[in-house]
Amino acid sequence: MTISRRQIGLIKVAVKTLGWSDDTYRSALAQIGGVTTSTDLDKTGFEALFGYFEYCGFEPLQAKGPSYGQRPGMASFAQIELIRNLWAEYTHRAYPGQDELNKWLERCFKVSSLRFLKKDTAPKVITALKAMKLRAA
Repeated sequence: MTISRRQIGLIKVAVKTLGWSDDTYRSALAQIGGVTTSTDLDKTGFEALFGYFEYCGFEPLQAKGPSYGQRPGMASFAQIELIRNLWAEYTHRAYPGQDELNKWLERCFKVSSLRFLKKDTAPKVITALKAMKLRAA
């Protein structure tokens, strides 16, 4: 059974992130996966290849905070993660947790926590954080 399109996409992202040439990628694919193209990989070959990517230094992105689930009218998980990342970059990770971020949200947007952030307010928060980060630079 071959791997999914999403898994093929993950392979492409890993190769690009590692900065490998096509020859290096094809060599690893042949030696580790035993195939000539990623579409021919099976689950075992994919896991072996991805393990090699991680050994070479590739680190897949991990969610840093809780996902509050699918909530109609509320900010998406991607927006919340972007806000968390922008806040961490702006504060240079000086404040662990979300307490200071929540205080700022309360003061500026009248929202007590990220989990209560509405879908239409999230772009405003993102724009404000980008502007603050730009001014600080």
